Amino acid sequence: MQIRAVSTAPFTDQKPGTSGLRKRVQVFRRPHYLENFVQSIFDTIAAPLGAVLALGGDGRYYNREAIQVILKMAAANGFGRVLVGRGGILSTPAASCVIRKYQAYGGIILSASHNPGGPDGDFGIKYNTANGGPAPEKITEAIFSASKTIAQYRIADAPDVALDALGDSKLGDMTVSVIDPVGDYAGLMESLFDFAAIRALLSGGFRLKFDAMHAVTGPYAREIFVNRLGAPSDSVINAEPLPDFGGGHPDPNLTYAHELVEALYGNDAPDFGAASDGDGDRNMILGRHFFVTPSDSLAILAANAHRVPGYKQGLAGIARSMPTSAAADRVAAALDIPCYETPTGWKFFGNLMDAGKVTLCGEESFGTGSNHIREKDGLWAVLFWLNILAARRQSVAAMTRRCEASGAGMAASHPLTQTAGFAITSDLASVADSPSRMASSSIGNVSRDVEDIVREHWAHFGRNVYSRHDYESIPNEAANGVMKLLHGRFGELQGAHLGNYKVLFCDDFSYTDPVDGSVSTGQGVRIGFTDGSRIVFRLSGTGTEGATLRIYLESYEPDVAKHRLDAQQALAELIRISLEISELRERTGRERPTVIT
Repeated sequence: MQIRAVSTAPFTDQKPGTSGLRKRVQVFRRPHYLENFVQSIFDTIAAPLGAVLALGGDGRYYNREAIQVILKMAAANGFGRVLVGRGGILSTPAASCVIRKYQAYGGIILSASHNPGGPDGDFGIKYNTANGGPAPEKITEAIFSASKTIAQYRIADAPDVALDALGDSKLGDMTVSVIDPVGDYAGLMESLFDFAAIRALLSGGFRLKFDAMHAVTGPYAREIFVNRLGAPSDSVINAEPLPDFGGGHPDPNLTYAHELVEALYGNDAPDFGAASDGDGDRNMILGRHFFVTPSDSLAILAANAHRVPGYKQGLAGIARSMPTSAAADRVAAALDIPCYETPTGWKFFGNLMDAGKVTLCGEESFGTGSNHIREKDGLWAVLFWLNILAARRQSVAAMTRRCEASGAGMAASHPLTQTAGFAITSDLASVADSPSRMASSSIGNVSRDVEDIVREHWAHFGRNVYSRHDYESIPNEAANGVMKLLHGRFGELQGAHLGNYKVLFCDDFSYTDPVDGSVSTGQGVRIGFTDGSRIVFRLSGTGTEGATLRIYLESYEPDVAKHRLDAQQALAELIRISLEISELRERTGRERPTVIT
């Protein structure tokens, strides 16, 4: 095997965003473009000779070709072994699992997450460190600096490596280990959740529908839900990963996961629906005719963590991104644990988890996870919800039997009914008034209804009414103009009366990491009101064309009588205020958002 040093010139646009470098496929296919960025990674991390690297991607267009290039560059740069997912495919959560389990020096993940795929779609690449999480800003900034001065890259002249059969092969002195992309991850999930209880739930008439969106989670979902948990095979739809995601947009939200949404809002809706994205790190949770916001999902998982074997020991703390609603803060307060507010980007959670400060983390952009790995994890969130539903069913069934024997009064006095944050409390209260009702089949419905869980949570903690409005592919000049206008209005907005609201503060969010002291600034404009409501404006770092401007809207509603209001209706005045103070319509020409969640 011959190693070549190839002369090259820097590209000026290789600055990683929130989750690595994302560009159109055609950009990555330009001569030297991929190679320059990979060499910049290798030069920056300075891995010791013989180090182990994990490698894989979400299967999108150009994934296999990029894998071959990176393998040859890894061999030329002195790596001793590369763990690559079979077929070059490895979900982002599974990649984090593999890095941690096999103590790899780090990993390269090829994905543009929820962005469209295909020859005219997007491609992405990011580096994860030895803890399994995305590289922190100090490393991504160093990679960008290296990319601006690179003069050559190293690559081996060698045949392509066979990727479709498990086992080891040699690329010069480097071993290429093609590994099962599903087995290690599925085993980790089985160690965290009560698979026996979930299996009993699914065998008892509970109907599940999971939409893999022709993305990476299809094989994982089949193995876990069908093979290990016994769900019918048609419980998993769009399960074959395709390079163009079947022509769809692999973003699990109400707009793009339309097939799942139609099923869950149909006449014969399943009990539970979920979807994941391109690389498997995001999730959407649905009940029958009911959508669970990611912010509420994080709060509910935290409030019910005691029901899940892997988290029965308690939570060290919770972390959420700044734009995510404060619902989780209320649970943290009830549990007397800290809740950290960080910038957007999972890398900010890594330090907190490594330091033992938090157990659960979440972002409003459909990402939830825990310290089991260092990435957000779509299927993990789905299993967490199923475990809660299964545990509630068992708890209520047990209470039914006890009340039938002893009378309903014991349910009202049960210690669980006095414990804050536990969704079971409303189950017991709702049936404790009647032994006959305790014995009725309605118990089964109460115990397994997603909407009941959410409404019970709101009844106890209050509802953080929340919505995100995305304006995608806006000209950069117009989007930057909106943000500049908002910054310029801080002075006049402070203390101003806007409709029924009074401004308490306005700022551009900054964050000082409590572990390493690093400071991140310019993370989004916040306008907070005296009643706890707020509006946040932020430019997303995940797009590849133009700019995505996001408006986050939140108000707190403690009155149960108002909890059934549609979020857009409840937030109507805040929406109006946000458009007026930003002049978004006038400056962008957009009359309505691209996506509302």
